[in-house]
Order: sequence, then C-alpha cells, then structure tokens
Amino acid sequence: MLDTGIDVPEVLNLVFFKVIRSKTKFWQMLGRGTRLRPDLFGPGLHKKFFYVFDYCQNLEFFAENPDVTDGAATASLGTRLFRARLELIGELDKHPVTSTGVRLLTVGYDGPATGEELRRDVAALLHGEVAAMNLDNFVVRPKRKLVETYAKPTAWNSLSTEAHAELSHEIAGLPSEREPEAEEAKRFDLLVLNLQLAHMRSEPAFERLMKQVKAIAGLLEEKSAVPMVKAHLTLIQDLQTDEWWQDVTIPMLEGVRRHLRDLVKLIDKQQRTTLYSNFTDELGESTEITLPGVFSGTNGFEKFRVNARAFLLAHQEITAVRKLRLNQALNPKDLAELEHLLVMNGIGKQEDITKAKETAHGLGLFVRSLIGLDREAAKGALVSFLNGKAMTANQIEFVNLIVNYLTEHGIMDAALLYESPFTDLTPKGPDGLFTSKQVDELVAVLDRVRGTAVAS
Repeated sequence: MLDTGIDVPEVLNLVFFKVIRSKTKFWQMLGRGTRLRPDLFGPGLHKKFFYVFDYCQNLEFFAENPDVTDGAATASLGTRLFRARLELIGELDKHPVTSTGVRLLTVGYDGPATGEELRRDVAALLHGEVAAMNLDNFVVRPKRKLVETYAKPTAWNSLSTEAHAELSHEIAGLPSEREPEAEEAKRFDLLVLNLQLAHMRSEPAFERLMKQVKAIAGLLEEKSAVPMVKAHLTLIQDLQTDEWWQDVTIPMLEGVRRHLRDLVKLIDKQQRTTLYSNFTDELGESTEITLPGVFSGTNGFEKFRVNARAFLLAHQEITAVRKLRLNQALNPKDLAELEHLLVMNGIGKQEDITKAKETAHGLGLFVRSLIGLDREAAKGALVSFLNGKAMTANQIEFVNLIVNYLTEHGIMDAALLYESPFTDLTPKGPDGLFTSKQVDELVAVLDRVRGTAVAS
C-alpha cells in the first residue's frame, strides 16, 4: 500500500505480504522506511533504523537479481478489450465457426448465428473505435499513418500477422472519442471474450471462466423483479445449468454477452463481513538478506533526496532555487552554483548529484521535482492559455488540477492529462473539454514549464 507519495517519518516496520517483481515499486516501498525522524525514541534518540518483515521472499529475489528490469505496466481495460477482440478475429480466421449457435437465444436475438457473422461484427466494432480516434490528439498524432490505414473499413477484411502486431502494439490503447461505456459492461465483455478464446483454444481456463459466468447469472436471478432482468430470465436460469453448456458455441456465448452486458451493473456490490480473530502469530526463524548497493542505516540516494529537499526549501534565496520555484529560466552558472552548494554543505556526494542528473534528466528537473512550483508561478504559466477564452466551470476545474499538480511536482508530463484525477472530471481527458488547438496549447504550456528547469 505504501509505495510512493507517502511520507511518514515515524514508520519503523515495513511488512511485505505480497510478491513484488517491479524494481521501481520495490525500492519505493523500501523508501517509506528511510525517512529521518529526530527524537523518535526520546530527546536525542533519533531514528537510525527500520525493520522489514518480508514473507514473500522479495528481498531474496532482488538480492539475487539486482539488475532486474520492471515489467510492462498493466494494460488498461480498454486496451485489453481491444486486444482480446483482435485475438478473437485471429482465431475465427484460423478456425472458422460455421455451425448455427442461437439455441435458447432466439427470443429477441439479433446477433450473429455463425462465426463468419461474428467476425464481421467484431471487426466492425474495432474499426469504429479506430475511426473515432482524433488525429489531432497529441497522443494519436505519432501513430497517424497507422490510424488512417485502419480507419478504412476494407483494412479489416483480411488481417495479416503484421497487421495484428501493429494493431496490438501501436493502436490498442490510443484514446478514441467513442461514447464511454459502463465499466461493469466492459468487464463482462472481457470475461466473455476470454471465455470464447479459451473455448476455441481448448484451454483449461474455460472451466474457471464458465463458473464466473454462472455466478453472475445467479446474482442476476436475484434481481428478477427488475423488468430488464425478467425479460431475460429464461436465459439467466439456463446459464446456471450444466445442460446449457453442453456443445456450447462461440455465437451462443456472443449472444450471452449481448443480452447480459447491460444488466450486470444491477448486481449489488459485494458486501464484506467483518471478521474478528484472536490468535497469536508464530514466527519462524528469520534470515538476514544483504541487498546489493544498500548500506546500513538511512544512507544512500533516498537519504540524499530527503536532505536535499529540506535544504532547498530552507534556502530558497539561492538563485537557482528561486528561479526554479518562480518558473524562471536557468543558465549553466545557476546549476553549477547549486551543485557546489549541495556538495559543500554535505547534503550529498558527487555520485549523488550524478545519479540525480541521470534519473531526472538534469539537475534542474530533479530539484524542481523536489520543491515544486510557487502556486502563483504555476497560475502565471497558464495565463497565456486562459487569456481571451470564456471558460466553463469544468474547464476551469481542469486547469486548476493542472495548477495543483505543478505546484506539488514542479513539472508535468502531458500524458498525465489522460489519467486520474483529470479523467475523473472528464473520461476523455482534455479532449472532452477543449478543442484540438486548445489541447496543443496546454501541451505547449507544460513543455515551456519543463524547459525553464533545463539550463540553456
């Protein structure tokens, strides 16, 4: 839980009770214990250590694999849906499904009866998502050529191996301007898609996924008084029987998806019962693990970060610090003076400064990330964007979120505009509130703020 953004100097005990394989997350979690705390144990008795209780052999893993790299970040739900549908097209191309599959779905069913029809519908859905991508969006723009290619309906008639790779790695995950759907419906879509893929590939996962669908059907039956559910009650009840699943077909599963996807939101969120325990933990023998590059106590780069932040905030009269706080352009002389002061005052060694430059792509960016921007300076950076525009309440709130982020972090990657908390205000990020030209202006503002922290 305490991986980043948490600063509680009193923390003395870290408990690892899950497997961590991300090097970045692992060191961030360890960093929660390195915060200095004077007089923690009494006057003059400062915090000099912290304990790590590791029940999942994370320390052993990183001791044996010090150079392990982080795996790819978990793909978003929309990206996983796009890729699953793309995989389904590939399976249907390799193994055409010709049998009719509308058994027990004939009432009001308007979906595909064959694999060929299903392939056509899935391809049309993905084509529609690509066609709705805004080519002026700065995230989409670098992939413009590919997006334009697959925005044509004919491109989906036959997909080569290269096309599958391009769509999966280059197109999936790009923002689309289609109307957003309920998350519950999309999660159910993904469940059924994985079920269809497991069925076509004869994978053991089919049994597990089938049980999940049965469980959802059981929960929906509890809502039989709702007219929307009552209309599909026969299917919902049949899904819970083993007979329905005998000789089930891919189009039949597609019918289940279409009938039930808009109903799953009616299921009550699971209530968690409070459990009380009264027992004594018994710990086995502990093993001491030495991590490469880690020194005893609170030495190391994390200590340098903490000390540097405290020093810089206490000495804002330093030219470079003042300029960074006020969003004024730096020059090489400013950074040279700052580097000299950090070393001369014992805040860090030269290797700490070098590492700071490497990790943040420059000492100015590193310092800015520690001390943030003055709030008035952050507002001032956005004046040119605001001038002459009649802003709505949501647009003003969006800009205020940017000001808050810059005040705390000093710099901001434009891609963050498409993540929380910005997407909490508008699911499409800035594209949902501003024109393409205005989004470009916002990105230019963020680039200029970053540029002032890079000496030229």
